[in-house]
Amino acid sequence: MKVSKILIRKIGFLSAFILPVLLIAGYYQGGIGYFYPLIFAFVCIPLMDYYVGEDRYNVPQSLERILSTERYYRFITHSWAYLQVLLVMWACWAAAQNPSRPWYEWLGFTLSTGVVTGGIGITVAHELGHKNNRYDQWMAQLILMTVCYMHFFIEHNYGHHVHVATPQDPATARRGESFYRFWWRTVAGSFRSAWNIEKNRLNKERKAFWSIHNRMLWYVVLPLLYVGFVFVLVSASVNRLAWEVIPFFFAQSIVAFSLLEVVNYIEHYGLERRQLPNGRYERVRPIHSWNASHMISNFFLFQLQRHSDHHAYASRPYQILRHFDESPQLPAGYPSMILLALVPPLWFRIMDKKLDEWQSTYGAPPAAA
Repeated sequence: MKVSKILIRKIGFLSAFILPVLLIAGYYQGGIGYFYPLIFAFVCIPLMDYYVGEDRYNVPQSLERILSTERYYRFITHSWAYLQVLLVMWACWAAAQNPSRPWYEWLGFTLSTGVVTGGIGITVAHELGHKNNRYDQWMAQLILMTVCYMHFFIEHNYGHHVHVATPQDPATARRGESFYRFWWRTVAGSFRSAWNIEKNRLNKERKAFWSIHNRMLWYVVLPLLYVGFVFVLVSASVNRLAWEVIPFFFAQSIVAFSLLEVVNYIEHYGLERRQLPNGRYERVRPIHSWNASHMISNFFLFQLQRHSDHHAYASRPYQILRHFDESPQLPAGYPSMILLALVPPLWFRIMDKKLDEWQSTYGAPPAAA
């Protein structure tokens, strides 16, 4: 039984590659095909989640070390990193093939590309960014370059994981805050936070702010160099200046990082850590992230929905993340919850009740003494 469940997950994690296949196939079909990744992500996966249900199985501790070092799991994430760089280049080329296509086809192709590069791509970047070797971290930044969100590498690791579930964290949504209000606050706040973190690092290392050592400067420049390179490449391919490549690239980037931020919104909505009498906050525990153990959506998201374990033990690789019964549980997987978050009245009606239950169990965080 244990072996079969592990084997099912090994195969299941490959399902993420279905989305780029749908993106490419849908482009060549045209029409409704431009929306294939959207339909699959937000209709098919929620339906499969509903019928298949949850998977609360945890890998036995005796097997954790073996699975943590198994190259198969790294191969999947490493493969995606290179795939995304090429996929965005292909999508830009595809966008330039028929610039006069109807607006709804542009909309479908842009949204679908962003769902692939953000929903899967940034999830992989998040996983690789937590590794302690430079190669994995380099690949995480490579993925983030293709969606203009490289500062996430700094802010997420050294900002969000430190301040999560506190008022200091721009990526923690407050109770009663709609996703649309949260989007503006987190996009701007995370960018500012990354600059401050990098500035403090440079000061400690006695390095100049305006220098090649400032990663944030590179994070601004590299996406521009990448899209410039793609623009030249595509223009040469179509024998004209393919100007549509530039707005398409930035549009799919906005879709991609907006998808990241709606996931951030879902993961920590309304949850707060207690502030202790000394002014510090209690340590992060599994109760400080919303959890979802729905099997199918966890396959596609590399178990990101077991977010409680990730925040409590950030170094744990995706293949051995655990379900905790005490963690606050979402009523559905991320794809369904994303749709719910886009309709604030429905979101508040459902999630504020669950938040009340959480607070009645763990108590509202008191003010500092």
